[in-house]
Amino acid sequence: MRMVFGLVLIVGLGLAGFAVYMAKSYIQGYQQELANERAQRAPAIETVEVYVADKPLKYGEVLRKDSVRLTAFPRTSLPEGIYETYEALFPEGEDEPRTVLRSMEKNEAVLAVKVTGPGEDAGLTSQLERGMRAFAIKVDVSSGVSGFLRPGDRVDVYWTGRVNGDNTRTEGNSQGDVTKLIETAVKLIAVDQVANGDTTGAIIARTVTVAVKPQQVAALAQAQTTGRLSLSLVGAEDDTVAEAIEVDQRSLLGLTQVPVAQAEAPAPVCTIKTRRGSETIVSQIPCTN
Repeated sequence: MRMVFGLVLIVGLGLAGFAVYMAKSYIQGYQQELANERAQRAPAIETVEVYVADKPLKYGEVLRKDSVRLTAFPRTSLPEGIYETYEALFPEGEDEPRTVLRSMEKNEAVLAVKVTGPGEDAGLTSQLERGMRAFAIKVDVSSGVSGFLRPGDRVDVYWTGRVNGDNTRTEGNSQGDVTKLIETAVKLIAVDQVANGDTTGAIIARTVTVAVKPQQVAALAQAQTTGRLSLSLVGAEDDTVAEAIEVDQRSLLGLTQVPVAQAEAPAPVCTIKTRRGSETIVSQIPCTN
């Protein structure tokens, strides 16, 4: 009886062990298949943690630690000018924060072109590149493109003035009232006292501020003193180079200059005087030179 009981126990333990082994093998196989399916369905994307805006940020707002946060960003889609560390974004800590130059929405990456340097404000000096200067041009509704100019736009600058006619000619042989293109694709950095490039409404400005080189500052100052400046808006994606343009009243109306016929100079007359007593006789002779 004991032998039968022992035999039954051994068989039971064997069956139980076999059942556990089969269940374990089935579970492991299922997990492996599931892992393979997930690997094929969603390939791994390498990410990098970068700083993004933690809330909507507007122009002129101070960028602080609580304004940003780190988040994973695909490495292959990283834009230029991102910040990956706190030391890169705030090299001087909270004592010298950055200022927002362009509006950012929540979860938008913080880029170098959208913020100032540490401790700088959002004034014009932060928008001037090395070697560039700010120069103000007086405008009105007509010369300022009807108020559709915004900071960040590019414009061509035309000069209209009078060229004196006393032996003075421009490169295009113009005279009188002349309009000439003097600067091309000049960048606007402010319209009146507005330097925010996110401005959407029309601004009827009295002055616009452009970023130009020192030599261009002198040329624009001379042009503004001697005539009237007008602006022409350049398209956002227009990379063409404007040719030299110069128009006066004569070329505008298609008039041609008729040369004045020069009167022929009279032939020289050579004479000789002969005295006969008290009488002097004048005789014509051929000229020898």
